[in-house]
Amino acid sequence: MAEYTIITDSSCDLPDNVAAELELKVVPLSLTMEGKQYLNTTDERGIPDQELYARLRAGAMAKTSAANAGSFVAVMEPELQAGRDVLYIGFSSALSATCSVGANVGRELMERYPERKVYTVDSLCASLGQGLFVYLLAQKKREGMELEALRDYAEDLKLHICHWFTVEDLQFLRRGGRVSAAAAVIGSILSIKPVMHVDNEGRLIPVSKVRGRKASLRAIADKVKETMLDRPDQTLFISHGDCEEDARLIAEMIKERTGLELNVLNYVGPVIGSHSGPGTIAVFFIGKER
Repeated sequence: MAEYTIITDSSCDLPDNVAAELELKVVPLSLTMEGKQYLNTTDERGIPDQELYARLRAGAMAKTSAANAGSFVAVMEPELQAGRDVLYIGFSSALSATCSVGANVGRELMERYPERKVYTVDSLCASLGQGLFVYLLAQKKREGMELEALRDYAEDLKLHICHWFTVEDLQFLRRGGRVSAAAAVIGSILSIKPVMHVDNEGRLIPVSKVRGRKASLRAIADKVKETMLDRPDQTLFISHGDCEEDARLIAEMIKERTGLELNVLNYVGPVIGSHSGPGTIAVFFIGKER
């Protein structure tokens, strides 16, 4: 059986120790803030999460960039040179060009290394939803699943990776074109909080609106109870925009409703957090459907 490596990109928002434990290779995306470019890396060496959110709260704006071809070559090529094939799990193509860049680099490298295989799976996931997806695939790899079987398993699994989230400040979604300026102003005045998810095309879609922060958290916890699958690998990941107290509160809400324990808690990373803003709460699990 040929050896292979799972590669993903830093929009997975996995903690660095988890990525290391899973033996993942992670390609960094980047962002530009106040004229300086920063890498988005799992070890926060580009910009620490707390610093990012402090600057966003102070009014700084960030422009994010897909991972470039050179970054993919730097991570993929050493694996091929070492005789290992590659399974690349990419950030949703509906939200970034990163997956397309990775797929193109993979095809070019296979021409250079014809004895090796590079497969790409568009995760249609984001943040720790992508992280959960990769985490589950890494478990199958550890169990001995071969490369082609894991690729096929990934395609079958990805539309069961549920993403439910809410934000504190609608102005960040307004800047990204997710809500209108009028809706952002009215929502802020009335304390309207959107409940959103990532759909089967990998897009961020508003599902409902509720009044108040705790109501939005309760609505998401209810969605987990309604749609989660009862299976041995059921796993709960939660990411947050520098609001850990609320993240732990929703974890308790979910536990009360389902018995499901929190597995991984981490920040929404710099690339995605620049668009969702401080106060974001996102919950990820395996469900019947998205």
